[in-house]
Amino acid sequence: MHDTCKTEAAVPVNPAFKEQANIQHEHLYTLAAHDPQAYWNLQAQKLSWFTPYHAVMDGTFAHARWFAGGTLNLAYNCLDRHMPYAADRIALYCADELGGMRTVTYSQLLEEVQKLANGLKSLGVSKGDRVAIYMPMISEAVVAMLACARIGAIHTVVFAGFSAQALADRIQDASCSVVITADGSLRKGKMLAIKNTVDCALERCPEVKHTVVVQHSSLACSMDLERDIWYHDLLADVDAVCAPEPMQSEDAAFILYTSGTTGKPKGIIHAVGGYAVGAASSMELVFDVKADDIYWCTADVGWITGHTYVVYGPLLLGMSQLIYEGALSHPHQAITWQLIDQYKVSILYTAPTAVRMFSQWGDALPHNYDLSSLRLLGSVGEPLNPQAWHWYYKHIGRERCPIVDTWWQTETGSIMISSLPSIHAMKPGCVGKPLPGITVELVDDLRMSVQQGTGYLTITTPWPSMMRGIWADEARFRATYFPNDRYDRYVSGDAAHVDETHDIMIVGRVDDVLNVSGHRIGTAEVESAIVEYIAVAEAAVVGKPDAIKGQALVAFVLLKDGYAATEELAVGIKQQVVASIGALARPDEIIFCADLPKTRSGKIMRRLLKDIVQGNTLSDVTTLANQDALALVAQQWQHAQQELR
Repeated sequence: MHDTCKTEAAVPVNPAFKEQANIQHEHLYTLAAHDPQAYWNLQAQKLSWFTPYHAVMDGTFAHARWFAGGTLNLAYNCLDRHMPYAADRIALYCADELGGMRTVTYSQLLEEVQKLANGLKSLGVSKGDRVAIYMPMISEAVVAMLACARIGAIHTVVFAGFSAQALADRIQDASCSVVITADGSLRKGKMLAIKNTVDCALERCPEVKHTVVVQHSSLACSMDLERDIWYHDLLADVDAVCAPEPMQSEDAAFILYTSGTTGKPKGIIHAVGGYAVGAASSMELVFDVKADDIYWCTADVGWITGHTYVVYGPLLLGMSQLIYEGALSHPHQAITWQLIDQYKVSILYTAPTAVRMFSQWGDALPHNYDLSSLRLLGSVGEPLNPQAWHWYYKHIGRERCPIVDTWWQTETGSIMISSLPSIHAMKPGCVGKPLPGITVELVDDLRMSVQQGTGYLTITTPWPSMMRGIWADEARFRATYFPNDRYDRYVSGDAAHVDETHDIMIVGRVDDVLNVSGHRIGTAEVESAIVEYIAVAEAAVVGKPDAIKGQALVAFVLLKDGYAATEELAVGIKQQVVASIGALARPDEIIFCADLPKTRSGKIMRRLLKDIVQGNTLSDVTTLANQDALALVAQQWQHAQQELR
């Protein structure tokens, strides 16, 4: 791994933040360094436990057990415990592209959660059962997650942009008995009929007994009288009180599917107690939470960011937040700034993809709105490149708002690395330092420690919100994350750079999982979709740098005999991917090839294709069996780029 990374000059700590919290936060770092279990015990005691735990942590790294013996409930901690002092506090400000606005208080949210929890019980759902949630960004999506948590059901939220096939795959893998969805989802000015997608998925899922449907639009919606029930009908005749199920700390809270280097997505399992502690403590620390904050994380609930920093993290702390149904470009390019102005948002947590999109629209647009309520900016999903960082800092933060550029993964459950606004200087392009209680180390190809330079990012000690496994696939869990029992650490799959002040810059993925607009997409999954197309014999997908999305997908395609490369065929292949996975995985370019570079054992050499696409010098070709194919692919790539220009 080449060491070519350089970090920029640091931006000093904002004095307003330093005066408020630096002594407290420095104490936490000291405590965590000297006694990690005492630190995590301190964080856990901020939650409400029905039964005290008898140990903070025990077990091996791969199977660490946190807060063993303790019982608690996520929904109770998000709602009930706030009632004595925050019953009338706004929990959710709900807005959408059409100008719709409504508010939901903590007491209203609790009542609806209890009703849906009882409704799910009436459908036969009980502790440990799996419930799939396929929903737009509306309050009912939050209610659905919390209702599952209240009765101990395990939810698996599927991003509502995924195709019927992708949804069915996840329902089948988790053996879900109930699906919660809506008749429509608003996106870029159109109401998408997502109930139709669910109906198509359920043709392959006979194990699903019931579908609960939120009436969210005026779209015509077919209802299977034996299976489907309207959300409002389910809630109409149920009790408004539902006692929270006491959950063992290590009970599963949810399954969330993430792409892997093989075609099948991985069902990541998170446990109730450790996840709650990680979500609450990181939320409080990284975002310097205040009682009067209005918080907005622009992520969808279908991703881990939506779980931890839209639903559970903010509600565990009793915060008020904005959720928005729609695209950040609709109904106009300034909608983000308009909403911040309108709702007086104080913390904005968004993706580098969005920041780059905003910057391309010009510097003047955000200056037409009052953004003085903002006091903290965040970034999530992929590295925030220095150019975008400076634009964000200058034009949105007006050079007074700290930026917390965060690194974490679906598997980690909560933020692992970030600068803290109270004690750390910011470096554009750097995510900062590990949070208290998190220990990381960069290693080289020989697993030797990298004290300064570039290496593979690993986490060397367990943490509460770490994944507990892959659903129904222990062998894959061990093989993917802990392949060597003696190498007792978590290998993130990311490359990183550490500088002379121990600040960390994320370089990128070291496997074949690409980061497209903040979403992890497995190349194998896309390739599998492409080869389902009748004309395709083989396909190889690699990523190339993209100014907006971070990475764009390039598919090299070998056609079957009798088929000719045409624009219509390329469109058909892209549509196949959309149908199989979703629009987020649509290839940006299709390059038709007469052959693909392969090893002598017949494996496609994707790293050489990546070199061609990214304009790098070709890496080792000693195992290449067909040099002519490589040269021809390079020519075809150059020709395609000339045509694009």
